[in-house]
Amino acid sequence: MNGVMNLAEEVIVDGALTLGQFLNYEGIIESGGQAKWFLSEYEVFLNGELETRRGKKLQDGDQLDIPEVGLYIIKFGEQ
Repeated sequence: MNGVMNLAEEVIVDGALTLGQFLNYEGIIESGGQAKWFLSEYEVFLNGELETRRGKKLQDGDQLDIPEVGLYIIKFGEQ
């Protein structure tokens, strides 16, 4: 197989959070205030669809793909 396989990182969160909160939680951005800028500069795909809303609520099992950053699967539960 040629190329590098992109493995998803499973991220366990306590409950509902928004896309902007997730970006901050994972350290992709330094503060929630950077979410709008980040989403205007980088493509972020939620379950295969381009997502630009920082307030979009993430659901259990959602797949978040941020090219050149990572692939994440959201899981609700205790850490």
